[in-house]
Amino acid sequence: MNTFEKGVQAYKSEKTDLKVQKEIESLKEILKDKLLILGHHYQRDDVIRFADFTGDSLILSQKAASADKPHIVFCGVYFMAECADILTRDDQRVYLPERLAGCAMADMAVLEDVKMIWEHLISNTGEKIIPVTYINSSAEIKAFVGEHDGIICTSSNASRIFDWAMERGNKILFLPDQYLGMNTAIDKGIAVSRLWTLDQLPNKTQVADTTVFLWNGYCSVHKYFSVDDIQRLRAQYQDIKIIVHGECTADVVQRSDYFGSTSTIIKIVSEAPKGSVWAIGTEQHLVHRLQERFPGKTILPLSLFGFQCSTMSMITPKSLLKVLQDIHAGRTDLQISVEKTIKRYANIALTRMLAV
Repeated sequence: MNTFEKGVQAYKSEKTDLKVQKEIESLKEILKDKLLILGHHYQRDDVIRFADFTGDSLILSQKAASADKPHIVFCGVYFMAECADILTRDDQRVYLPERLAGCAMADMAVLEDVKMIWEHLISNTGEKIIPVTYINSSAEIKAFVGEHDGIICTSSNASRIFDWAMERGNKILFLPDQYLGMNTAIDKGIAVSRLWTLDQLPNKTQVADTTVFLWNGYCSVHKYFSVDDIQRLRAQYQDIKIIVHGECTADVVQRSDYFGSTSTIIKIVSEAPKGSVWAIGTEQHLVHRLQERFPGKTILPLSLFGFQCSTMSMITPKSLLKVLQDIHAGRTDLQISVEKTIKRYANIALTRMLAV
């Protein structure tokens, strides 16, 4: 059995214990007038089956904010639950079934480090720098951006947000995913020589010569798709189309046919003709779900390793059941609550994005 076959076997073994399943269904029915369960695309099948809505992090947060339900269970990772809490009303509570379900990329941008580098950049130029943070960031980073005339972006709207930022400033500080920032900048026609990855501090001349400063963060899933993966599949399938997430490295994106958000991937593959062949460079749960949804198309994972988001997979039916039991009992141990000042400034940055 090769590596990919083992991954498929592990994926198919994610089965809900029948007792747990029945208890979740029972509590969902009891709490139906008060409860909304949200599931990100990368969640396990045995969790996402209980979601009232599935989607990307922002779309799900907006669903939460527009819902007439006081209890929101977000099956995703920590920054997503924070984002939902930022957008929801004071009479709504947001819960994360597993508090340790974080995001490595979001954790790579620590507020104190961002402040230090920000001061270094603005002290070495008289030009206006607009901070832009990917939605995959902590509430503190979103608040920092909001407080400094900046804005938030998603992988779907990054190009438009770059336009917004460059209309208001001369340079961009992009947090925390260097690859989404790099891919967007290249797609906008910004020369690679005008990009600076902040694994080291630029001097005054380098600051002057840079248009986009890229935080040295990355997604622990998308970084590991490779050009070798693309070449292997193109050699096997003459008419294959390659579509990858915008968090993949620039060399992978440039050798693919399409790149974009999970929603973009789903849309393009959904609209493709029957009989077409696709390789998808994103988290394995979404790839397998698309395989099952479109049996008339050949849908392959870009990598033989079938990369899985380990923190997304920390949420299990048992942890989902636990949070429903807590809500039913009036316990709030798993509630995610963003501090008011942070929430206010983060909301400013989110509101700017939504206006765009």
